[in-house]
Amino acid sequence: MDRVSSFDEPLKKLLGGATAKVMAEHLDLHTVGDLLHHYPRRYEERGKLTALADLPLDEHVTVLAQVADARILMFNNGRGKRLEVTLTDGSGRLQLVFFGHGVHKPHKELLPGRQAMFAGKVSVFNRKMQLAHPTYQLLDASDADEATEAVDAFAGRLLPIYPACKQLDSWRIAKAVDAVLPSAQDAVDPLPVSLREGRGFTPLPEALLKVHRPQTKADVEDAKARLKWDEAFVLQVALARRRYADTQLPAVARRPVADGLLDAFDAKLPFTLTEGQEKVSKEIFDDLATEHPMHRLLQGEVGSGKTMVALRAMLTVVDAGGQAAMLAPTEVLAQQHHRSITEMMGELAEGGMLGGSDQGTKVVLLTGSMGMAARRQALLDLVTGEAGIVIGTHALIEDKVQFHDLGLVVVDEQHRFGVEQRDALRSKGKQPPHLLVMTATPIPRTVAMTVFGDLETSVLDQLPAGRSPIASHVVPAKDKPHFLARAWERVAEEVENGHQAYVVCPRIGDDAEEIEGKKGKAAKKASEEDPEKRPPLAVLEIADELRKAALAGLSVEVLHGRMHPDEKDDVMRRFAAGDVDVLVATTVIEVGVNVPNATAMVIMDADRFGVSQLHQLRGRVGRGSAPGLCLLVSEAHEASPARARLSAVAATLDGFELSRIDLEQRREGDVLGQAQSGVRSSLRMLTVIDDEEVIAAAREEAVAIVAADPELEHLPELRTVLAALLDKDREEYLDKG
Repeated sequence: MDRVSSFDEPLKKLLGGATAKVMAEHLDLHTVGDLLHHYPRRYEERGKLTALADLPLDEHVTVLAQVADARILMFNNGRGKRLEVTLTDGSGRLQLVFFGHGVHKPHKELLPGRQAMFAGKVSVFNRKMQLAHPTYQLLDASDADEATEAVDAFAGRLLPIYPACKQLDSWRIAKAVDAVLPSAQDAVDPLPVSLREGRGFTPLPEALLKVHRPQTKADVEDAKARLKWDEAFVLQVALARRRYADTQLPAVARRPVADGLLDAFDAKLPFTLTEGQEKVSKEIFDDLATEHPMHRLLQGEVGSGKTMVALRAMLTVVDAGGQAAMLAPTEVLAQQHHRSITEMMGELAEGGMLGGSDQGTKVVLLTGSMGMAARRQALLDLVTGEAGIVIGTHALIEDKVQFHDLGLVVVDEQHRFGVEQRDALRSKGKQPPHLLVMTATPIPRTVAMTVFGDLETSVLDQLPAGRSPIASHVVPAKDKPHFLARAWERVAEEVENGHQAYVVCPRIGDDAEEIEGKKGKAAKKASEEDPEKRPPLAVLEIADELRKAALAGLSVEVLHGRMHPDEKDDVMRRFAAGDVDVLVATTVIEVGVNVPNATAMVIMDADRFGVSQLHQLRGRVGRGSAPGLCLLVSEAHEASPARARLSAVAATLDGFELSRIDLEQRREGDVLGQAQSGVRSSLRMLTVIDDEEVIAAAREEAVAIVAADPELEHLPELRTVLAALLDKDREEYLDKG
């Protein structure tokens, strides 16, 4: 068997169809290589029993314990029987329960004194922790002497506990790993020999053996160090090759022009740019002046003035004879950007129109819901080059949209755009246009290096002068209802002082099924039995309640994604004009909505939102000279992780700090999401937030290797591993990035 193919061998050949099917469907493991890279989550020391006292509720666990007691109980007038087994490990006790026909085998086997491994989901019954119908594996032999020997032989050995699922327990996975472990010898080592030896790494086959069947804790550390490096290095090589390939593409250099549109714009600005804005603008202008496409990520705190920086870049491109397109994730946001950019530019945005400036250009909006006439005119302005700047949603990507000379694409809120969509827009230039990606979700440096490793990064971490601090507080609605009443009083006070407020809810509340259907009835019943299970609060219901009671007499309007676009735009326009006191909305207001007079925000069921989403939402207030107030309303229990998350958000306004907290809580899965989806093996050993040094070192090595040998001609093993990591579709996906 050649060196690669044993890793590509389908699992069903070695493990049998049933096991392979479960592994494929529930654990996404298909080949021998997949299973060898399914690493243990942790290791139990066999001689030392797991602490039963620390079992997490609602999680699938594996415990090593001793049977203290087992008895059969009758119920239902003797028609039903159940077996109750009590386990102990010195730290606590745990109840097992088996029902019906399932009691016979465990009743014979689980005798007091016997030691076994048990797996199941932890629940609570009659205030006691229990596992219902757990699967188990006996560890001691039937003969007493042999039992002692078996336990002694077991003691001191490290027992791998694998990420498992209900259908397949950890030790069954361990048995499957035993079957494929000989193939570890065929592992293709991606690290160049000089790098491996220079850093003193264990060879890959040995690292795989050590991670699955360690003799000592040192074996585990050894293996982890090596496997983390592989993950970081291979991913960084893929990104470095992408960056290198980008530098080889041709692009039209767009250099600033003296006394052009940009100078005219800067001259009429009523404020000076912050130091950060100046610095980042220079980085962007330098990139635009080169003859290969810019690929830059602009991260900025909520309200740090990213739009201003992007607009200046767009004006530079227009000065140089090109066009610039700004892509926004929603219609509300596209309209908002169009409004704020035309306001900032004034007569400069009315090129060729009566009263417009001679130096000006046209700024057009293009969204899916525009009327035919307006749309036809916008398309005409783009193809003739009349419009230097276009702002739009996905509608910009459609085939019929043609540009005269597309020079720059600005993508707002990167995480909401698929790579394919960005690529479709980029293909509309005669040559690849320059690309500026903006995000208001601050990303820790390590994540930026891993996820956006093909983009150069600029950070705006300074707030412009005149922005006000925002005070944030958690309102425990369940424990202290009078706090919620006070929150509404605060909103009324802000309105009395001439300001406006937002109220954000997780749900719209106009879905018939939600209210009348089966789900609605089930949810209603569940919420009566357990308030934790009630459906999230809804915009329409809360708006009604506020109009009738707490905010009676004030102008309260709603905004949500299911409204007609014209209606949404009308509400936003009236809110921006100050005609609406309180806007009750879903997260459609999360990004880009700019109403400096709005000073207060109440977020209902705040625990149902993520950390970065709360930070985004909060950034909608305090945008003027008056201080902002953000109240996070929650019924979550004081000791719950949800409340801890809210307290973290209330305690800091630093988005980078919050994104770190967020990442520690969610781990990488969600964060790498789309950006990692072009990579077959998402990270298994490496944790982006904890392994900063590994990632930085791997990136350095990867850049040096790709600079010296872009095609990796002298590193066939590394090429093989990259090919396995990036199949053809994924390769294209990464190339489009």
